[in-house]
Amino acid sequence: MFQSTLPRKLILPEPGTETFFLWGPRQTGKTTLLRRRYPNARWIDLLLNDEFRRYATRPELLRQEIEAEGAEPGRQVVIDEIQKVPAILDEVHWLIENRGIRFALCGSSARKVRRGAANLLGGRAIRYELRGLTAAELGDSFDLDRLLNAGYLPRVYQSAQPRRLLDAYIADYLKEEVAAEGLLRNLPAFADFLDIAALGDTEPVNFSNIARECGVSSHTVKAWYGILEDTLLGRWLPAWRKRPKRRVATAPKFYFSDVGVVNRLARRGSVVRKSRSHGKAFENWVHHELAAWLACTGFDGELTHWRLPSGVEVDFVVGEMRLAVEAKATGVVATQHLKGLRTLAREREVGRRVVVSLEPRARRTGDGIDVLSAEGFVERLWSGELVGES
Repeated sequence: MFQSTLPRKLILPEPGTETFFLWGPRQTGKTTLLRRRYPNARWIDLLLNDEFRRYATRPELLRQEIEAEGAEPGRQVVIDEIQKVPAILDEVHWLIENRGIRFALCGSSARKVRRGAANLLGGRAIRYELRGLTAAELGDSFDLDRLLNAGYLPRVYQSAQPRRLLDAYIADYLKEEVAAEGLLRNLPAFADFLDIAALGDTEPVNFSNIARECGVSSHTVKAWYGILEDTLLGRWLPAWRKRPKRRVATAPKFYFSDVGVVNRLARRGSVVRKSRSHGKAFENWVHHELAAWLACTGFDGELTHWRLPSGVEVDFVVGEMRLAVEAKATGVVATQHLKGLRTLAREREVGRRVVVSLEPRARRTGDGIDVLSAEGFVERLWSGELVGES
């Protein structure tokens, strides 16, 4: 039985204590989380046309209205869809400095804010990020097969018609996040690029090959990936390359933020076990859980991948080799599945080595590799067991 409002792992500051940005892809539940956390806050929703027009033409209205209402220190104000009116951040800055007002600034795209030379508050605002649903948040409602097909967006995961909602989500993204923001001129070509990029989800990106398929330049492809990153539809997974004993491959991988979106763009149909698409979806999910855990816990470390020029690789590395993870969507983890983790251990000192698999029970190999089920991985990750002292 699905819950109407699922509990989220991301803990936001107490009302009136901090100013912060809350970023996250569309429909991940940012507004719901903010309304639950700050029920008595003054709310400004820039998605509403009348609100948008007022503050876009006269951003100083924010300061004037808050002054008129009573600008007592510690008052909590929420501004939703902050990227739509970046100029309002100058007024936010003044109210923080001169009146002690605390702001929650929420958005689904940092592109206009950052690239438009907007006021980013000079380090006065910390950054939080809300991703889609995790297995830990779903609890008893966690269904791996459903998650790998429907994706991580709360409304889509709980829907009886996830494919229709995903198609609408993609259309709205192209219309509202890309076209309406004036991010590019050739929207049909960008839509084709989305399909091609989805086919390469979880893989190292070769800009030249994608450019040839799209009929555009490599420079254009790099810019388009930048749009995906800035609008939070996906993110790079850089290569780990800190003083290795021998040269490692440095090409980054790209992961879409929602596997359901990838499925629709790549026209996968139903993602079934033992298929190649299931293996890629499974890897996307493991990346999602690790990235969400990092975002929610504030762990001081980067998520990367490790790969030698020979092709031997480890899917994910957390921090300074505190945790190395392989995603293997198989019910029987064999010797060949352990090659990357074993090679890495010969090259570097590693804290924990883990294979996330479909095996039903946890076990440990003779050389210390933990083979975990999907459920076991989630439990140990979110309990903090996997990234403890090595």
